[in-house]
Amino acid sequence: MTGKKALLPPLGLLTAAALLPREWNIRLVDLNVRPLTEADWDGIELLFVSGMLVQRESLLGLLREAKARGVLTAAGGAYPTTAPDEVLEAGCDFLIQGEGETTIPELVAAIAAGQTSGRFVCTDKPALAGSPPPRYDLIAPGDYESMSLQTSRGCPFACEFCDIVSLFGRIQRHKTPEQVIGELEAIRQLGFRGTVFVADDNFIGNRPRAVAMLSRIIQWQARHGEPFDFITQASINLGQDVALIDLLTAANFSYVFVGIESPDNDVLTAARKHQNVRNPLLDSLRAINANGLSVIGSFILGMDGEKAGAGQRMQAFAEAADLPWVMVNVLRALPLTALWDRLKAEGRLHDGIEESGWDALTNFTPQRPIEAIFAEQLAALSALYAPGAYLGRAFRATLAMRPTRSSRPGAAPKKKADPALAVPQQNRSPDVTPLLRLIWRQGLAGEARWQFWRQLALVAWRNPSRLRRYIVLCGMGENLFSFVRHLRAQAESRR
Repeated sequence: MTGKKALLPPLGLLTAAALLPREWNIRLVDLNVRPLTEADWDGIELLFVSGMLVQRESLLGLLREAKARGVLTAAGGAYPTTAPDEVLEAGCDFLIQGEGETTIPELVAAIAAGQTSGRFVCTDKPALAGSPPPRYDLIAPGDYESMSLQTSRGCPFACEFCDIVSLFGRIQRHKTPEQVIGELEAIRQLGFRGTVFVADDNFIGNRPRAVAMLSRIIQWQARHGEPFDFITQASINLGQDVALIDLLTAANFSYVFVGIESPDNDVLTAARKHQNVRNPLLDSLRAINANGLSVIGSFILGMDGEKAGAGQRMQAFAEAADLPWVMVNVLRALPLTALWDRLKAEGRLHDGIEESGWDALTNFTPQRPIEAIFAEQLAALSALYAPGAYLGRAFRATLAMRPTRSSRPGAAPKKKADPALAVPQQNRSPDVTPLLRLIWRQGLAGEARWQFWRQLALVAWRNPSRLRRYIVLCGMGENLFSFVRHLRAQAESRR
């Protein structure tokens, strides 16, 4: 819709690059933005790769290609940390397991000493106060819909299926407010304006720290004319803390990703998602939306104890909660998690990763037939992203949201940015182009075009200060409709 090449830059690689010597000649190729070319290999002495489970095939392929070319390789990040043997078999020379603040300096010292291989394991949880700002200068900001930064690592909760605790711990570690403001300033100096994803595992995991951070961001935003709006991840207990929601929205946070996982309390309890059963889920989600934060809700199909029809219940729950943007995922066991250990002990964990068929999309034997789980996923997503259903949820969520602060009677006008601090915007895209695309696709050619125009008029009349948020949600729907069409085609190919 906006003509950008990718949603987010590779923050892990940008952080790793910042830990390398400044005199090194570093080039970054983001494979979400463009393919690797023959010219990219010219003069390369060392290839760094990083990725998660979803990038497994690409990551291993790059290591094999570098090996065939005689190029030394280093691999780090989530997948190399949790599946080291597979990465080494693919030709990795320098394996980095765990966080880079302690391991990458060890790698640099080994290379300086003439070593051509090594394994560097982070045995502690490094403080983030010494973590350098990511190398944002290595990317073209105009390629991305959003930018990203990280202010903390770790989460106080211990959900069975999540690897955050094993990777980063339950005690959160934080960057200082000064570090975070410095990274925001670095993004601003690039000329980027727009959305910044705060990629914390749980931004509100330590409430006093979150309050202090938000207070600084609010001050910085006011001084610079609010160049950014934010998205982050938070646990559902945010719904019981209106004061914290108000701070988030005052800092210009607009969206929050929440792991709902299941509408069934017994499934949540079995998965150790205890924070989701302490208070009624629907009430919490509605409170977050009503106070100005749009919720991106995520569900997981295939968890133990799940009964048939779970996909339908997730769909019904999303409709009842008026969640426009909903993810319905199928569970996959991650190494180093409590789920992985339990499934292995029960003999349900698969030894390898299948290359075709339904089993290619999971790595364990669920309690329900895998075909039924994927059928429910497809049915739920197809129903949720039928244009009329999606637009209806976006409409109801928008009308239920309080008006913006600036639209209230007697509200003080926003302070103008200090002109001495101005930086020309480099990622500018004409606002009218995405709007025209939206009008064509949903207002003229779309199957729900009459609903689109009726709801647009009603939002403009009944909650005009949220009209922009509603239009953005409509635009997001176009990408989601395309995703579901792609998912249907994949399902057909497996039948």
